[in-house]
Parts: sequence; C-alpha cells; structure tokens
Amino acid sequence: QVQLVESGGGLVQPGGSLRLSCATSGTGFSIRNMGWYRQAPGKQRDLVAHITSGGFPNYYGSAEGRFTISRDNARNTMYLQMNSLKPEDTALYYCNAVPAFDDWWGQGTQVTVSS
Repeated sequence: QVQLVESGGGLVQPGGSLRLSCATSGTGFSIRNMGWYRQAPGKQRDLVAHITSGGFPNYYGSAEGRFTISRDNARNTMYLQMNSLKPEDTALYYCNAVPAFDDWWGQGTQVTVSS
C-alpha cells in the first residue's frame, strides 16, 4: 500500500525557515524521481522542486536559491529545507513522484508565512 506523509509545516515569520519531511512507503522510493508541490488557496498545484533518483535537484520559480531538496533513500524520506520564506510561499505543501500519481496525494502540510 502506497503512503506518503508530509510533515514539518507551520507558521513562520517572513525571512524564517522550515524543514519539510515526506515519509514514504510502498512507492519504490529509491528508483523514483520525487518532488515537492504546493497549492495556495484558489490556485493550481505547482511543482516547487524535484530530485532525481540519483539525487540531482531541480528548482522551479521562486524556489531557486532559497529552497534545498534532498532525499535519504535508506529511510525512504525526502526533505525540503526552506529559507528566506516569503508570504507568497504560504500554501499546502505535498510530495509525490514526478510526474505525479493521482492516487498518491497525501494530506499535505500547511506552511503559513506571516508576521
């Protein structure tokens, strides 16, 4: 059974940092390209960053230079270190494969950047 569980979100002030985690099971994690996605209220879900099965990172939009994606294949877990957070980073953050599987979406973890 496939399971992806996101954690680590919260309320942070602008300029702050958060580290998100994505614990997976049943996904064949080590051979997958994996990604972090986010969805703000009223907007579509977008890919923020992805990491290849070999550990090569890719960043999209405003994530470049502020976010760091990483993975631990031994723990079937992926991470997203987010620094210099801005109010526009406020969203529900999800993890999934890249390209995503429709039935893999979890509950997400809420990130709110506000003073």
